Amino acid sequence: MRLRFLTVFFAGFAALLFLPGSGAAAESKYDGMKRFSQVYEYVRQYYVRETQPNELMNGAIKGMLQNLDPHSTYLSTTEYKEMKETTSGAFFGIGIEISTENGQLIVVSPIEDTPAYKMGLKSGDIILAVDGHPTQDMTMQESVSKIRGPKGTEVELLILHKEDKTPSTVKIVRDSIPLISVKTRFLETGYVWSRVTRFSDNTQKELIEGLADAAKKGPIKGIVLDLRNNPGGLLDQATKVSDVFLSAGEIVSIRGRDAADSRSFKASSANSDQTCPLVVLVNAGTASASEIVAGALQDHKRGLVIGERTFGKGSVQNVIPMPDGSALKLTVALYYTPNGRSIQAEGIQPDFVAPFEPPRDEESIVARINAIREQDLNRHIEKGGKADGAGKSSDVEITPEVRAFLERDNQLRLGLQMVKALPKIQEIAVR
Repeated sequence: MRLRFLTVFFAGFAALLFLPGSGAAAESKYDGMKRFSQVYEYVRQYYVRETQPNELMNGAIKGMLQNLDPHSTYLSTTEYKEMKETTSGAFFGIGIEISTENGQLIVVSPIEDTPAYKMGLKSGDIILAVDGHPTQDMTMQESVSKIRGPKGTEVELLILHKEDKTPSTVKIVRDSIPLISVKTRFLETGYVWSRVTRFSDNTQKELIEGLADAAKKGPIKGIVLDLRNNPGGLLDQATKVSDVFLSAGEIVSIRGRDAADSRSFKASSANSDQTCPLVVLVNAGTASASEIVAGALQDHKRGLVIGERTFGKGSVQNVIPMPDGSALKLTVALYYTPNGRSIQAEGIQPDFVAPFEPPRDEESIVARINAIREQDLNRHIEKGGKADGAGKSSDVEITPEVRAFLERDNQLRLGLQMVKALPKIQEIAVR
């Protein structure tokens, strides 16, 4: 009986392999669908374990998309819901943006002030396993779903850091990941640090409001726009943030397979436009939408880009909802900077390359933070000979947190120095 079954099975399989129309004949799209349905039926009937039709179809769709590029994928109803939460509301997780490269799951960047950031995950780290499950057996979206979970629960990651030769286990407690995407603080009187951690629904609004609050304390002389470890987000918010610093001209263009699908986004003048000197900080974790901003400001010579070469994700994905609540995330175009540069796999090269230098020992840092100069003393004598009073009304208080950042972060220090020097540099350049 078993022999008869095997004979029937192999005879059927041979018939499948030698269907009429195969071989040298040109294959139509219907031939491909016919072949797929035949494979589907054989798997459904003869696979060693019973299979569910829905699981087979979902697996086939995921495999088809996974073979295209790292960013095209199929989202189940749960995965689609999770994706929408990342741009419109708080969610629970560890706070990282991930991608795939050569079949490996890599960290694009950790989001500032999240569990992943605090545990030392960095751009370029490879995630080999999640809770003991190898990531090479998962799609990127499946990995995201496993890394997320209820607040207060723990996830165990097997991480290979860029600088290490052997992997290490990192246990991270999940927490709420708020979607406040912009933090604006003073580096010193007149000079503002705007840290943009991602591009979500309200990023432009948060940036404008932060700069408006800063302007109430006195004229803004310069802005350091910090896009480091910003994994990207919504395209429309990237163009709107660029528009805050540009009054005219192209911001970015999108070019698809057909010329009719091309689009161009342009800047327009507004009362909220910022015209003061600008420095933009970038690094390897600056990706996608944040590269659009850096590229636009660089091409228009609106700001000086400082730091390290960016990630190089220059593709555009459309999310197409399906009738059953799932969705298709499909790469449909590449984007180009105003000068026609494609960022895909190339990234943005800074105007001034400045690699990040790890901070020095703790005692040295504390000593420098606590250092006091004459100008810091109350009622100090000004250069003209007059004693300073209780403090100028235009002075702002620089928090200990910001002072600590400046001491530990050589790129931020350089950004402040350069934004202060830009007017003089530009004056020399036009002589």
